[in-house]
Amino acid sequence: MNNAISDVIPSAADATAYNTTKNSSGVSMESFLKIMAASMSNPSMSGSDSSSGSGGGTDYVSQLAQFTTLDQLNAMGKNLTSSVMIMQQQEAFNLLGKNVTLNDGSGNISGKVDKVRFNNGYATLVVNNKEYSMSTLNEVG
Repeated sequence: MNNAISDVIPSAADATAYNTTKNSSGVSMESFLKIMAASMSNPSMSGSDSSSGSGGGTDYVSQLAQFTTLDQLNAMGKNLTSSVMIMQQQEAFNLLGKNVTLNDGSGNISGKVDKVRFNNGYATLVVNNKEYSMSTLNEVG
């Protein structure tokens, strides 16, 4: 079974980069593999009996595949968030000097976009010396 783990992580250099990646729960691939190896070497920890025919070896592979999939989905989510921020920043720059109508919750405000500011990577518009998020934008022009 230890050969199966080495087949999943082909080289030491790849393993170092791969193992240091953490998912949103803070568990690294290295930690997961250590837990899985301990569970495999102590069957009583996993709660399964090899004589019961529960397919213990395939369970480990399935868990590894699920963990890897979750890790990749988290990475895709981070990339998507970055892409959205970049697109929003570009849209905000295109609004500089244009007349806009915003809804701040208490009514519509009209004015020219004087500045673009960034708050944690998200663009905000400065209209009439007041800062508004891009989500309050109703009309341009």
